[in-house]
Amino acid sequence: MRTTPALADALADALADALADGRVLVLDGGMSNQLAAAGHDLSDELWSARLLAEDPEAVTAAHLAYFEAGADVAITASYQATFEGFARRGIDREEAGRLLALSVECARTAARRARVSRPLWVAASVGPYGAMLADGSEYRGRYGLGVAELERFHRPRMEVLAAAGPDVLALETIPDADEAEALLRALRGLGVPAWLSYSVSGDRTRAGQPLEEALALAARADEVIAVGVNCCTPEDADHAVALAARVTGKPVVVYPNSGETWDAGARAWTGRSTFSAGQVKGWRESGARLIGGCCRVGPETIASVAAVLRAP
Repeated sequence: MRTTPALADALADALADALADGRVLVLDGGMSNQLAAAGHDLSDELWSARLLAEDPEAVTAAHLAYFEAGADVAITASYQATFEGFARRGIDREEAGRLLALSVECARTAARRARVSRPLWVAASVGPYGAMLADGSEYRGRYGLGVAELERFHRPRMEVLAAAGPDVLALETIPDADEAEALLRALRGLGVPAWLSYSVSGDRTRAGQPLEEALALAARADEVIAVGVNCCTPEDADHAVALAARVTGKPVVVYPNSGETWDAGARAWTGRSTFSAGQVKGWRESGARLIGGCCRVGPETIASVAAVLRAP
């Protein structure tokens, strides 16, 4: 059964209602590490988005693994999927739009296949401009582009993803408050709610702006149903969750990476994992209502997170 526009609207409303009621939902973990664990080579500028064209069933299988591990929400494989990035691989605009929409359908298919009785939701990933560059600049921001230019970059992709019927747009791993402003402008009129999550270092965005000021941008956006951080260290998340709750008054979304560090030059992770399922209790108590993991956090860890959050 395909998801109709009416059903998609109902699911989106149900997600917003669940957060407004204070329910805590479990997000999935990293798409790339799950695909790599299944034997797929992601050493490509398109990263996991390449498999939307070459092996969409692998993307569906990755989503399914997280749903069956305990996730309530799947984040699509569109983080690094852009018209510009696909064009560099010889994929025209029409086909690129189809692949963006397919990312939502892959997650919907996994939700239909999952052997669970609880409601399942789909968040369409909208990664930062730096993800399209594939040079690590999503961890720096400050691309030399103004807010209007960034809005023109993001809006067409967001329109296609919104039309594909996700429950929410995940404006994620945003390193720069200027880019967040552009995304919030591009979000207007799409008819789909969103969450906004920054990638941070300490109490600042990756671009160096005070996180408190960056978070405040979303407090005024009615379309934004949750605000927080992702792809940061678990330790940085500890401070950010309480700050986001206080500054915005909205439910908080938090899904840090494993605690390891990405070396963009070597295209490899270094260091050790510091992510512990025990940390999620503190995030929940500080206002987090969407909790999961990002890079290097797999289904086993998400299962532990779900067990902690659903324990009596």
